[in-house]
Amino acid sequence: MARATRALTAAGVESARAEAELLAAYVLDVPRGRLALADGFTAVQRERFEALVARRADREPLQHLTGRAGFRHLELAVGPGVFVPRPETELLAGWGIEVARTRSAPLVVDLCSGSGAIALAVAQEVPAARVVAVERSPAALEWLRRNAAERVAAGDRPIEVVAADVTDPELLAALVGEVDVLLCNPPYVPRAVAVPPEVAGHDPDEAVFGGTDGLSVIRPVLARAGDLLRPGGALGVEHDDTHGAAVPALLAADGRYVDVAEHRDLAGRSRFATASRRADGPHAGVAKAWQTGSS
Repeated sequence: MARATRALTAAGVESARAEAELLAAYVLDVPRGRLALADGFTAVQRERFEALVARRADREPLQHLTGRAGFRHLELAVGPGVFVPRPETELLAGWGIEVARTRSAPLVVDLCSGSGAIALAVAQEVPAARVVAVERSPAALEWLRRNAAERVAAGDRPIEVVAADVTDPELLAALVGEVDVLLCNPPYVPRAVAVPPEVAGHDPDEAVFGGTDGLSVIRPVLARAGDLLRPGGALGVEHDDTHGAAVPALLAADGRYVDVAEHRDLAGRSRFATASRRADGPHAGVAKAWQTGSS
């Protein structure tokens, strides 16, 4: 374990000891917390472990090596062709879940769904919700459908998977004016920004980069969200940490949103923006109670 930790540290992997232990637990098929109680590697297991450590030292994502990514209370299947969900996005999902819980049988839409992390977390934690997940990438859709099927087998409510481009001005035309909560973790990194090797070499470019300024997908998403949300409906959009002023400004300029708020992650970086659809219906005034955790 010490040698593996040194190899990962030398390769620039953060949390090298923890990742070495996770790889060992994966090879031994035991929880990391019981690693100390497990028998040692067999010769075959040792060879497999060393091969995985070498791949991780080449900065292949840990989640690609194990085939799984944790997200809130879920374990999702991930691999080449789909964006690996990040812990920071759990904050957006948690916000959306709390909002959805204030509604009876809410309709929740997850745009740029990828692996289905946000959509499936909502379906698990808000069983009364109807959840629609939208993704355009054929490769990502395969992972999304696989994860959705796994969660149904585990007893969660099925979600609806829609293959579509979130920048389509006619997106989800049948749901205009009906959505209670719309969440989106779009590609938002400005094209010129350098990203870690795990991202540059493995996450799909179309799931990472959002044009020159990082807002090429966010702009049409905000515009379409204004059509899809019912009066008083809630919107949450993750963005680059340099967009802490830009995205709220876009929301304010749209004219259909109120209670615009910016939220920070645990490191204090701008992480996602929220707003509610201008409410001239029965949900007027409720949105103020949703702005917990805003900066």
